[in-house]
Amino acid sequence: MTHNDLIARGQSAALTSLPTLLLDQARHKRLNFQAAGLSFDFSRGLLSQADLDALLLHAQEIGLEQARSDLFAGKAINVTEDRAVMHMALRQPEREFMAKGDAISAAVRAGRAAATAFAHAIRTGSIAASDGRPFKSILHIGIGGSDLGPRLVYEALAPTAGSDITVRFAANIEPGELAAALVGLDPRETLILCVSKTFTTLETLENLTAARAWLQATIGPDDSAHLVAISAAPEKTKAAGFRPDRVFDFKEWVGGRFSLWSAVGLSCEIALGPEVVAEMHAGAAAMDIMFETLPLAENPVVIASLIGWWNRTCLNFKSRAVIPYAKRLRLLPQFLQQLEMESNGKSVDLGGHNVATSGPVVWGAEGTNAQHAFFQHLHQSPDVTPVEFIAIAQDDENAAGRTRMTLANVLAQAEALTHGKSLESVRQTMQAAGARAEQIAAIAPHRVFKGNRPSSFVLMDRLSPANFGAYLAFCEHRTFVEGKLWGVNSFDQWGVELGKVIASEIDMDLQNGPSDRRDPSSVAMIEKIRALRA
Repeated sequence: MTHNDLIARGQSAALTSLPTLLLDQARHKRLNFQAAGLSFDFSRGLLSQADLDALLLHAQEIGLEQARSDLFAGKAINVTEDRAVMHMALRQPEREFMAKGDAISAAVRAGRAAATAFAHAIRTGSIAASDGRPFKSILHIGIGGSDLGPRLVYEALAPTAGSDITVRFAANIEPGELAAALVGLDPRETLILCVSKTFTTLETLENLTAARAWLQATIGPDDSAHLVAISAAPEKTKAAGFRPDRVFDFKEWVGGRFSLWSAVGLSCEIALGPEVVAEMHAGAAAMDIMFETLPLAENPVVIASLIGWWNRTCLNFKSRAVIPYAKRLRLLPQFLQQLEMESNGKSVDLGGHNVATSGPVVWGAEGTNAQHAFFQHLHQSPDVTPVEFIAIAQDDENAAGRTRMTLANVLAQAEALTHGKSLESVRQTMQAAGARAEQIAAIAPHRVFKGNRPSSFVLMDRLSPANFGAYLAFCEHRTFVEGKLWGVNSFDQWGVELGKVIASEIDMDLQNGPSDRRDPSSVAMIEKIRALRA
């Protein structure tokens, strides 16, 4: 099955009727899955059973099954950095994993035990602040994968965890973020947890310096009892004043955007409790096993990935909207932006050759708020955007009526995107409401919904740690499979580095005046900023 054959299939599929496809019961069965506590419905994808068969054949022909085996075998699939990708080992500590031929699970178990023991000690007060007080708050400092994963998990699970410890997050170097994070915190009862793999990340170190100044202004210069680091650079953390027994390791085979399963998630383990984090790990492990063992045609990760690749490459849909109908998941679109766009937003394949397409733009917000923001675009714009809906069947707030209405809304949006509303139907509706003929002629075209817009559906019985862990693992594996389909390395991020280098240069220019390396636009803006700050 050649790439051109699939593109031709996509051109034909774009002209098919999604409502008609939904009448095929055999197709519906093939595109619905139950896995690790989640229900997946991909039947609203714009593809036939024959298209699905062609995609599955393509996956086999490009070696997806071998790539999956290589991933779990710990081979160096991150070829540009010569690294294995083994975040799965962090949530299956009982299994013996390898990374580039080296056994890693004993170290995983030791690291897991140390982090859990530390979390218990903080929660019970046996590890306390410098004056003996129990810690009541954590300031988590990190950026990118060192921030988004723990921040998402904390916001999603804290409302039902019943914790007495508050976590605040500071990622952005812009001063307002740290200032907001510190509001209401007592330095005498605050633990600063700093996450930086290399301990050189500019934003993180600047926020750490400012946070320690805030801390030391109250407790004095010896703040080591209030400091914890997650890093792979122990010599740097020691030089910065962190106690060696308060530094938790960060392995090279754990990429930043996959790192919440490591000690990077320690702030969540302290605040939510080790039992909650263990449940989340167990849910993710269940999804790992399912992805690793199920045949391609029965594997929801694979089917979701094939449809995602099909939407972007064969149907030329440039973005995907993620709409969780749960306030507690409002950060999910932002988390998936980093997971997917940093992984698969690449311009060359593994061989260094230019690619025609790679991962789509990922964006979104929580429903039902999003319905009153950008759903107008989703329903009537000429640009078609596939939508991923995430819904929770049961609430934890004893608000059955509002939860039912929320579910009615998400189901209605999926149906409206599929079927739309024809001009004739609009005319009939307006006529039945008593509109005059000239009003109908003038207004009816504005009320037409073309429909035929694809979507997918993920349903959880409730937002439990296990269900949430399974969904996050599903998203991670989908990113890997889609990267394989595009032929790119999903585990490096060289595009992040150039801006960092230039930012350091411009920081000096803002202090000393623009250098001759800057272009005329930058020179003008630097001079304007210097004048405004003078």
